[in-house]
Amino acid sequence: MSPHMAGSESRNDAPRKPAPATRAAAKAAPWHALRAPLLLVVATIALVLVAQQTLRMLPHWLNPFAEETKDRSGPALLQSIRDLHRYEAASGNFQVVVDLEKDAKFLPGALRGKRTLFVGNGSVDAYVDFSRLASGAVKVDQDRTSATISLPPAQLEPTNLDTKRSYVFATERGLFNRFGDFFSGNPNDQRQLYVLASQKIQAAATESSLRHRADANTKLMLESMLRAVGFKTVTVRQTAAQ
Repeated sequence: MSPHMAGSESRNDAPRKPAPATRAAAKAAPWHALRAPLLLVVATIALVLVAQQTLRMLPHWLNPFAEETKDRSGPALLQSIRDLHRYEAASGNFQVVVDLEKDAKFLPGALRGKRTLFVGNGSVDAYVDFSRLASGAVKVDQDRTSATISLPPAQLEPTNLDTKRSYVFATERGLFNRFGDFFSGNPNDQRQLYVLASQKIQAAATESSLRHRADANTKLMLESMLRAVGFKTVTVRQTAAQ
C-alpha cells in the first residue's frame, strides 16, 4: 500500500465534527418533545370550554349533565313561641353593588382570577323594645290627664336580604377558573356575596337616620294613643343609649 493511500485512509477514519444544522436540530429536540403534550393540554381545555358552552345552550331535557332538584324535606316543626314586646317603628330599603375580585399572586388575571359584580337589595327594620322600660318609666298625675313616658332608643334588626331581587350583574373569570367551575359541584356559590351585601347594608342603615325616624314614629304613636283615651298632656322622652 502506498503512503498516499495510507494517508487517505487515516483521514477518512478520523471523527468528523457535526455540522451546524445538526447541532441546532439537537438543541431543538427538547422543545419538539414538549410541544405535543402542551398542544394536547391546550386542545383539551378548549374542547372542555366549547362543550360547556354547548351544553348550556341545550334544552334542559337534552342535557345529560343537567341537574334535577327534588325536595324531600319534612314538614316544619314549631319549637317555641315567644311574645314580642316591641314596636316596629320604621323600615328602610337599601341597595348595594358589591365588587368582589379574587386574584392569584403570581398569575395574570386572564389565567387565574375572578371578579364579580353583585347587586344586593334588602331592608332593615328599626324598633323600640318596650320590655326594656325601666322602673318608673311611665308616670301619670293624680288627675290622669298628664302622662310622661321615658323610652329606650330605637334599635336595628339584622339585614333582611331579598334573595329574589338580589343577583349577579356581571362576572369575569380567568381560563383556569372557567375550567375549574365546569367540574365544581357548586360553581354558583354566592354565599360570600350575600354576606358582604348584608354587612354593607347593615352599615349603611347604622349611618342613616332610620333610628331617629323610629324614635319619632314611636313618640307620635304613643301621644296619639294616650290622647285617644283621655290624656290631655303626653310627654315622650327618649333616654340615652346604654
